[in-house]
Amino acid sequence: MLPATLAMLATMMPACSSRHTASPTKDLPGWKLTFADEFSAPAGTPPDPTKWGYDLGGHGWGNNELQCYTSSTKNSFHDGSGNLVIRAIKEQTTDDKGTKRDYSSARILTKGKFSQTYGRFEARLKVPVGRGIWPAFWTLGENITTKNWPHCGEIDIMEYLGHDTMTAYGTIHGPGYSGAEGKSKPFKLTSAPSFHDDFHTFAIEWSESEVLWFIDGQQYHRVTPDDLKPSEWVFDTPFFMILNLAVGGNWPGNPDDKTTLPQDYSIDYVRVYERVKR
Repeated sequence: MLPATLAMLATMMPACSSRHTASPTKDLPGWKLTFADEFSAPAGTPPDPTKWGYDLGGHGWGNNELQCYTSSTKNSFHDGSGNLVIRAIKEQTTDDKGTKRDYSSARILTKGKFSQTYGRFEARLKVPVGRGIWPAFWTLGENITTKNWPHCGEIDIMEYLGHDTMTAYGTIHGPGYSGAEGKSKPFKLTSAPSFHDDFHTFAIEWSESEVLWFIDGQQYHRVTPDDLKPSEWVFDTPFFMILNLAVGGNWPGNPDDKTTLPQDYSIDYVRVYERVKR
């Protein structure tokens, strides 16, 4: 993908958040950093191709979503102030199979580039707003090509529905507990700033015996193998990460006349750790 012209960049770049402060330290006692992207590349450049690839197309993604995912720097780009932006745009887009959609966006992933079994997966995120706007930070089992979903397992570190700016969700999916039956829990903010108004930190800590979910350092959800019985615990293989911004779908519903686009999903950093052996 060729860099955009300076004129295009001027229209692409979102205004910097006045509340965006420097990223917290990467050092965590008891943990060793195994993956990090601080998104400090020049404005207008795409995600680092050594760390991220793309899922592409407009086939609904199993959820009747309305967007076409692209690899264009219109839809995923560094903003020059330490963030990666995934931007959803209202524009007719056609994928390589001829499917036409009225929205474009991006879905980036570390499949084939980085995966890990167990550890702490963390990102600092500022999410968009509006009915039908659906950003996520999540993981899938690397064995999805042989096991298929949901037998590969899925851990949703953060999902959010743009019409409810005070609530985010953590969920686990697997055989017998997938889709609407996933083991999910909401986290509700009790005071400003909302998830849309500022950056918040989302993380899981995953081991052979549990998955714990955290928002801004506060644990709010836990799932163990016993919680899934008699269904199978499938979280003992490497998982890769996904960041995406969907438009519409079965869960959030479609945009309404109050939804404005473009909408931006800003990622300050993504970091992964493994426990230091004692």
